[in-house]
Amino acid sequence: MLLACVAGAAAIAYFAWFRDSSLVAVRDVNVEGVQSSDRARVVTALTHAAQGMTTLHVQADRLQGAVRDLPTVASVSADPSFPHGLTIHVTERRPALVVIDGDRRVPVAADGSLLSGAQVDGQLPQLRVDSVPRSGRLSGEALAEALTVGATPAPLRPLIDGATVLSQYGVVVTMKGGIQLRFGGAANRKAKWGAAAAVLADPELTALTYVDVRVPQRPAVGGTSTPTPASTPVTPSETAVTSVP
Repeated sequence: MLLACVAGAAAIAYFAWFRDSSLVAVRDVNVEGVQSSDRARVVTALTHAAQGMTTLHVQADRLQGAVRDLPTVASVSADPSFPHGLTIHVTERRPALVVIDGDRRVPVAADGSLLSGAQVDGQLPQLRVDSVPRSGRLSGEALAEALTVGATPAPLRPLIDGATVLSQYGVVVTMKGGIQLRFGGAANRKAKWGAAAAVLADPELTALTYVDVRVPQRPAVGGTSTPTPASTPVTPSETAVTSVP
């Protein structure tokens, strides 16, 4: 009973005083993972929030709340270092495409989040939409298009000419040269892009009008032709529709 009383008193002292005392207050804050143009704002906001905590009582929801209005921040986590250190790890949203509404151009992350003011590095796909919200995330057909385009493998991004949503084929991404990639919905888009990339890289396909990857395990292609041996006479052929294993 005596040991239980001592343990109870120690627990009360810990939670009621020591855990939040100045003896373990956060004083040294290190923010990692921020490379966007919002770096100064992100670091300032997180440092200010962290300095009101202790290394024994890190409040993750408070850190997340400090950068809730900064769209480039996807999530934060923290590792305390007793007695006064705290390292904050930031996962950023990076521009994956640019949406265009009239003269307005806004970088967008792969999850459809608007990154107004974010710096765009390199050549990104451009997507024309009817209207762009002032903040937050795209919605409706624009979101489906952005999610699909945002998942594009890096080598194929410069080859995208546009995207739209058609009632028959869902999201359709048009590549430079006019080849259509038919995705259906935005779900399972990474697997669909993998199937599309494999078809586009096939050297046996010398002419192509579309690639249908609505079922990524069984992509279908249209307007294909393959090299013909010299001994075989060449005859005109109609547009072919082929299922690629």
